[in-house]
Amino acid sequence: VQLQAFGGGLVQAGGSLRLSCVASGLTFTSYVMGWFRQAPGKEREFVAFINWSSSITFYTDSVKGRFTISRDNAMNTLYLQMHSLNPEDTAIYYCTAVRGYSMSNYYRTDHYDYWGQGTEVTVSS
Repeated sequence: VQLQAFGGGLVQAGGSLRLSCVASGLTFTSYVMGWFRQAPGKEREFVAFINWSSSITFYTDSVKGRFTISRDNAMNTLYLQMHSLNPEDTAIYYCTAVRGYSMSNYYRTDHYDYWGQGTEVTVSS
């Protein structure tokens, strides 16, 4: 299984970015997916979760109303649309996946088996 994340970059506060994560080596619909982020000097934290059918999503409070997680099962691709970015969103963003349909502990890093390499998002003030 490989997850390849891209789409990060430098953006001004208030701007938008869309992250993508292309998955290979798996049956995409058999996996639930998530995005985490890690800011410099901080632990990796949960950002968003999506189940296999996109019928259920969860977000950390700080991104609710600004970020949208989605997936295209035909393209084996996970997305994170980010709006109204602020400097506190600066981090390396990681996509992640785990086989199955469990949603318990979706906010924990140890819930997931596979991780992408990360894509860096920098928001300037």
